[in-house]
Amino acid sequence: MKHGKYPLIITFLVPPLLLYGIFVLSPYLQAFQISTTNWLGYSASADYVGLENFGNLLRDGALWNAVRNNAILLVLLPVLTIGLGLFFASMLNMGGRRGTAGVVGVRGSGAYKLVYFFPQVLSVVIIALLWKEVYHPNNGLLNATLRGIGLPAPTWLGDPRTAFWAVLAVMIWSNVGFYVVLFGAAMQAIPKDIYEAVMLDGASRWTTLTRVTIPLLWDTVQVAWIYLAIAALDGFILIQQMTDGGPNHSSDVIGLRMYNTAFGSETKFGYASAIGVVMFFLTLSVAVLALRASRRDRIEYS
Repeated sequence: MKHGKYPLIITFLVPPLLLYGIFVLSPYLQAFQISTTNWLGYSASADYVGLENFGNLLRDGALWNAVRNNAILLVLLPVLTIGLGLFFASMLNMGGRRGTAGVVGVRGSGAYKLVYFFPQVLSVVIIALLWKEVYHPNNGLLNATLRGIGLPAPTWLGDPRTAFWAVLAVMIWSNVGFYVVLFGAAMQAIPKDIYEAVMLDGASRWTTLTRVTIPLLWDTVQVAWIYLAIAALDGFILIQQMTDGGPNHSSDVIGLRMYNTAFGSETKFGYASAIGVVMFFLTLSVAVLALRASRRDRIEYS
């Protein structure tokens, strides 16, 4: 510090910024550059093709199918995950006895939270392999249960009509536990005096949740919505491990389409980079729109 604060700031600031520029910003810029070429990924040279790759995207039926699947995920994954997360969190934190300001959780709520959070300690690959066994048409737990009660047992991941929805269910299952804990922690921070006043007015649990709890948790819900929207535009690892986009591209998504284009039989790195550029702007746009659409005045409490 004897040389002044600016040399100290520069000493500690320049190295991380340099690393960030090399390993984060540089790959982004290279992807933009590669998207304007016909590079195959292994050739020593690449010809400049301008916006040809982006024009081909507009006529790519497989890509539009992946975009449609991502759009469905973008609507259903945040809505269902946040809805289930709020429901379970409210039951665990306010679903018990109507006493002590109405915020007494059910018995054993700590154990329930641990069970809900358990998928977060598993890697996505393990979750995919686990649920592939659950969905197994012959020996899977789900079909064995259905046969045991006399119901038909479909081929969940082998049928184009059910593969996408089966994967969506796994995505919700793997994410909801984190938001149960997140919303539960936020609910615990709400002053009990507020609930005392609501109870004196005779409000039901549903009214308390929708008119009091959710407005006070809106900043947390907004953050959850952004994270889940970004996850809905990805879903690459889970879908690749469970279905690889099949059958007949019924569960394909943009990230998997980009990967197969770059590392599959075609090895079109230039075209795959164009898909990546589109995905970059799509993710950025979704995040901005979600922030603006969910903006509301902050409710202050002390």
